[in-house]
Amino acid sequence: QVQLVQSGGGLVQAGGSLILSCTASGRASSSAYAMGWFRQAPGKQREFVAAITKSDSSTYYADSVKGRCHISVDNSKITVTLQMNSLKPEDTAVYHCVAGRVASSLPDSYDYWGQGTQVYVSS
Repeated sequence: QVQLVQSGGGLVQAGGSLILSCTASGRASSSAYAMGWFRQAPGKQREFVAAITKSDSSTYYADSVKGRCHISVDNSKITVTLQMNSLKPEDTAVYHCVAGRVASSLPDSYDYWGQGTQVYVSS
């Protein structure tokens, strides 16, 4: 299995920036060909944020964050980073790192989920 450990998050003012990181470990880490991020705000459904494929570093973004977020993976292919800029109060949510076989906006496409980290954007 794959374990995903997240870091980052916290409190930031609107217009500010945050960096979220996620490191994968475990025996099946090599089979996780895509990594990404979902978020869930209180009372709302889980929402796709971004994903990246490990093979060619192709990236995918939700329309709500396109142009404000940048996802990347390091050379080891086990750490994924989400750079979030120009943050809005609407970005407030718990962010979960995910890993799976295919980059997708559908949460059931991913086999592994991180513990989640809170992002709070004040107005």
